[in-house]
Amino acid sequence: MLIGRKEELTKLKEAYESGYSEFIAVYGRRRVGKTFLIREAFNYNFTFSHTGISQKNTRAQLKEFHQSLKRHGAENSPVPVNWQEAFDSLISLLERSNDRRKVVFIDEMPWMDAPRSGFLPALEHFWNGWATSRRDILLIVCGSATSWIINKILKNHGGLHNRVSIRLHLKPFTLHECSGYAAAKKLTMSRMQIAEAYMVMGGIPFYWSKLDKSRSLTQNIDNLFFSSDGELRHEFGELYASLFKRPEKYLRIIEVLALRKAGMTRGEIALKGKLDDNGQLSRMLEELSYCGFIRKYCHIGKKVKDAIYQLTDNYTLFYYQFIKNNPSTDDNFWMKTIGRPAYNTWCGLAFERLCMAHSRQIKAALGISGILATIYSWHTAPSDGKPGAQIDMLIDRADNVLDICEMKYSQTPYAITSAYRTTLLNKAGRLSEAAAGKRAVHIVMVTANGLVHNQYSDIINNEITLEDLFRE
Repeated sequence: MLIGRKEELTKLKEAYESGYSEFIAVYGRRRVGKTFLIREAFNYNFTFSHTGISQKNTRAQLKEFHQSLKRHGAENSPVPVNWQEAFDSLISLLERSNDRRKVVFIDEMPWMDAPRSGFLPALEHFWNGWATSRRDILLIVCGSATSWIINKILKNHGGLHNRVSIRLHLKPFTLHECSGYAAAKKLTMSRMQIAEAYMVMGGIPFYWSKLDKSRSLTQNIDNLFFSSDGELRHEFGELYASLFKRPEKYLRIIEVLALRKAGMTRGEIALKGKLDDNGQLSRMLEELSYCGFIRKYCHIGKKVKDAIYQLTDNYTLFYYQFIKNNPSTDDNFWMKTIGRPAYNTWCGLAFERLCMAHSRQIKAALGISGILATIYSWHTAPSDGKPGAQIDMLIDRADNVLDICEMKYSQTPYAITSAYRTTLLNKAGRLSEAAAGKRAVHIVMVTANGLVHNQYSDIINNEITLEDLFRE
């Protein structure tokens, strides 16, 4: 049951039909469906496939690799004593194969690179010294430890430099894909319920696979997150440990970013997290961005060095707000939280994140998919007796329009009040002043259930609803 992934499947098919040997690296956060995609794309048929084993030494890794060789026809191959011998045995296996295209899939490759194992030089020799001299090898490597894939494969400065021909960054599902997945699983959910599930779990296929069609969404959340043995209650610790071999400093970054909704500069992160403001911090921030846990954005008119880093992973934010320091042992915690102030506040912030994750759909709804546009945040301090202004999502368009996107979550159509109208006019006015009147400023309302048209709504240029966010 492969939902979505059209672009990735196209690239894999093109690589398979290529007239040359191809090296593909697949990466992305834990549980996003990397292994499932590769297996489904090739109908579980590989000339050779192997999965590294967690937290084992080189001897154990080599023994398991030998078992994989035997399973694929190399019954008489000796147990390798090092990785050079292991890849030599793999070469012998592939040379005997009659497959037109020899597909080699190595999953959880980071686990195979134990300290002082010599794994990477052996992999480099396999690819540079043998595979590239042929036209029929398709090597696919994958692993949950995204930092290893990025630094050891994609950014390799040694023998594998620029050797990867296709990079597949597998991202979480969109709302459209989650809707398709829910339908395939026969989950009876409304658009609002799918959106709320997304606000809790993000678009992580594995998390969605745990939803039980016999339960309501509220019951599912209680069962998965708040029961004593809930499968996703204890996911947090495994999540970051699987992605980063030394997750402690990464978690420190996550913890400080969880404290401030709007995000922080790297200098603030270093100060609050008691981290050195150096190249290592840059690398960790980049890796967290690669994994989709944080986003980096600039204030319009500011330099890149002043960029803001914001925690955007829905599961992580839900964990910090409702699970980490929750003393309750009530298995019905979520059922009893709905409608309370903490729930309502969370809904508003989580809906903003949902909208930001679907900026492409917002642009399509505005009819500007073909126009160069950049997403910014913007704020200004009070001055000359005028209040300050904060805009969380500003679309800077190449056609000289600035779209202020206001995101509001409610169970019924949202009604603009007199006070909120004044706030919106102040935002538009302050932004227009900053643009020296050279840009048109439009106000866009993004709501869950539409807008009430009253005496205060005439200032809205465009309306976008949840239905628009479900676009493909």
